[in-house]
Amino acid sequence: MYIADLHIHSRFSRATSRDCDLPHLDWWAARKGIGLLGTGDFTHPAWRAELREQLVPAGEGVYTLREDLRLPHGLGGEPPRLVITGEISSIYKRGGKTRKVHNLILLPSLEAADELSARLEAIGNIHSDGRPILGLDSRDLLELTLEACPDAEFIPAHIWTPHFAMFGAFSGFDTMEDCFDDLTPCIHAVETGLSSDPPMNWRVSALDPLTLVSNSDAHSPAKLGREANLLDTGRTYPELVRAIRTGEGFRGTIEFFPEEGKYHLDGHRNCGVCLTPAETEERGGLCPVCGKKLTIGVEHRVEALADRPEGFRPAGAKPFESLAPLPEVIAASTGGSAAGKKAGELYERMLRYLGPEFYILREAPIPEIEQAAGRL
Repeated sequence: MYIADLHIHSRFSRATSRDCDLPHLDWWAARKGIGLLGTGDFTHPAWRAELREQLVPAGEGVYTLREDLRLPHGLGGEPPRLVITGEISSIYKRGGKTRKVHNLILLPSLEAADELSARLEAIGNIHSDGRPILGLDSRDLLELTLEACPDAEFIPAHIWTPHFAMFGAFSGFDTMEDCFDDLTPCIHAVETGLSSDPPMNWRVSALDPLTLVSNSDAHSPAKLGREANLLDTGRTYPELVRAIRTGEGFRGTIEFFPEEGKYHLDGHRNCGVCLTPAETEERGGLCPVCGKKLTIGVEHRVEALADRPEGFRPAGAKPFESLAPLPEVIAASTGGSAAGKKAGELYERMLRYLGPEFYILREAPIPEIEQAAGRL
């Protein structure tokens, strides 16, 4: 069994840490206990050049960081493997409305990344942002991707996010068929995003045939694994894709608590307003502070598209675990700040004595944790 986080970003994406380079991503993946990590941002030429220079093949369609570039972490174990991935922002008109949809693409090789990137470069600017914005319909992006690489896996990203997602309240669609038309059968999975969890998605019967994947969408290495996937397969691209497409070997997901996601409820961040769907309805969808239209959150949007009651669980639904990151657990236990010096020192101590973060959160015996880090 291993943990996979397939949707992340490099330092070439906007609003990301400059530590999002391969040595730091590899180091943090090892410290977290992540066995397979997406590279992110394969369309960006400079990032792709670094991937070519710094990665070495490690099996069918996967890579590892060159040994001489690895930062020492003292945790032992096999090095994380990397799979070529990237996110593309499509902004286009469909049905008289501007659509803004983010999609995640998994590829079997750097050569496939070169081929697909060359085709995308003929359509728009892929140099200025690791997550490029293209005026390409999601359906057409899917078609182009499969033409360039039939083995690619195409996954609608964080599908409920209000502004940039397939089911987003402001610029999305009400059905997958509306978004992908005749190519809908080529979609095998959707990414639930930080503000929703599997039980919320189980309320929409149209998602039953699809694998629900979860990823961190990390913009800094320390955020790796805040959501992730559990797989019981070999760490190769064909085995990964087979698990995503069939569910065989896909053992479920590790989830953030959706209530902690910034888009879970309705509101206006600048106005300090956060409302439940019922409270939004009472106010006619308008902000009580500024009087403008509220941002409709994920819970409200799920409610709008749901055809099942809360608590429904489809037959064959994959299990999931809800976890808070270890620094937040430390801070909540000891009364400090997750970003504070004391929490950081205790975090490092726990990793040193117990092992990677996911082992501590999911498997380490409580007496061992107490011995290494104290009663709290």
